[in-house]
Amino acid sequence: MAWFKTWFNTPYYHILYKNRDLTEAEAFISLLVMDLELPEYAEIIDLACGKGRHSVYLNNLGYRVLGLDLSDESIAHNRQFENEDLKFEVHDMRDKIDGGKADAVFNLFTSFGYFDDPQDDKKVFSSVFDILKQDGYFVLDFLNEKYVKNTLVEETVVERNGIDFKIKKKIEGQHVIKDIYFNDKGEDFHFFEKVKLHTLEEIDALATECGFQREKLYGNYSLGVFELETSPRCINIFKKVGV
Repeated sequence: MAWFKTWFNTPYYHILYKNRDLTEAEAFISLLVMDLELPEYAEIIDLACGKGRHSVYLNNLGYRVLGLDLSDESIAHNRQFENEDLKFEVHDMRDKIDGGKADAVFNLFTSFGYFDDPQDDKKVFSSVFDILKQDGYFVLDFLNEKYVKNTLVEETVVERNGIDFKIKKKIEGQHVIKDIYFNDKGEDFHFFEKVKLHTLEEIDALATECGFQREKLYGNYSLGVFELETSPRCINIFKKVGV
């Protein structure tokens, strides 16, 4: 089974990352929707929505939101937040998205690059293209490949809920691999994350092939200018221009 199908479905994934800065994320999303000038009550798909915090925030801003994620446990958790304008469904981002056309699709906080087969990457872009309205936006918030290589910390220990997560990072070929070791209640665990270090050129090529046009490129969550060597993020704003 693929690493993301097991790791994202464990409670330990959410324990490890529970201290992610929600305030920063909400500020980023607020800036993003202002920058895109989305219409009132716009239809937004939060692709790979996880525990749904960003979907809920977008809905609180007045948008109609569909949160999609591969993890059935996350989607089951998210059902409690549903209302007339906020829905959640289990979905593999490589598959066709059912439903009405969307004004925007957001894929945020490095929720891409998990697949070994390049055709799977193309399937993601194609499924997003198909569900978007003409001139709709695809926001791909990805890591900056150059920055990752320049700043990689090989070993760290993170304490969460009394558990010491020993994290080892390495780069192998075109992937950054994070091995996660820990012991809980006398049992040893090992999970890993493997993300493809797509270059800016590779992302551009995928987008163009699938009918997108790049509108903007940002380098951080304040929507600052993208610098190839120093920007921590590669936030791509694509528009659907093909038919």
